[in-house]
Amino acid sequence: HGDHVYTVDLKPERPLPRFKPGQFLHLTLDDYDPSGFWPESRVFSIASSPTRRDHLKISYSVRGRYTARMENELKEGVSVWVKLPYGDFVISDTNNIVLLAGGTGITAFIAFIENFTASCNSVFLAYGARKAELLLYRDVINARACTNDGFNALYFSETDNRSDVSDTTHSQSPECLTGCLSLEKIWSRLESQSESKYYIAGPPSMIQALT
Repeated sequence: HGDHVYTVDLKPERPLPRFKPGQFLHLTLDDYDPSGFWPESRVFSIASSPTRRDHLKISYSVRGRYTARMENELKEGVSVWVKLPYGDFVISDTNNIVLLAGGTGITAFIAFIENFTASCNSVFLAYGARKAELLLYRDVINARACTNDGFNALYFSETDNRSDVSDTTHSQSPECLTGCLSLEKIWSRLESQSESKYYIAGPPSMIQALT
């Protein structure tokens, strides 16, 4: 995606164990002997649908030594080991939900958004990134916003370049505001601020500020 941000598609050798939207996996670049210890690894939110047991998708930003290894070593045709599922960051209710995402933190919500149904209502997503082109999974988000009245979204780009957010496929794609994701800018757009349940996923600085 640029700026050392990547999305990786993985094809499992056998059907995936069942998982819930919001759960994560462990990925290791090192070879693994099941009779021994699990190697050094990193965790990533599963950004693919639980209904697809033949496909895994993750996104990551290069932030340290291990993700730098991933940037250099993850090429088409390379084998890696993963284990899943883990975590309980699962959206249990779909009434008056506010999702706040920054950068690759959006991956924690994508499986939920992709499986959003008409029975869900009043879900609002506010999603920010450094640049418009780093707003990942816009195709999934735009499609849901344009086809489900109960799902609304708002983008934030820290730069003033909004052209990359436009979506010719979906004429009513979400608006993009310039600047950091801000509660002040979304507060008036929420149906029920005090009764909403808030889920936050993103860089530590963003989580601290919004909390």
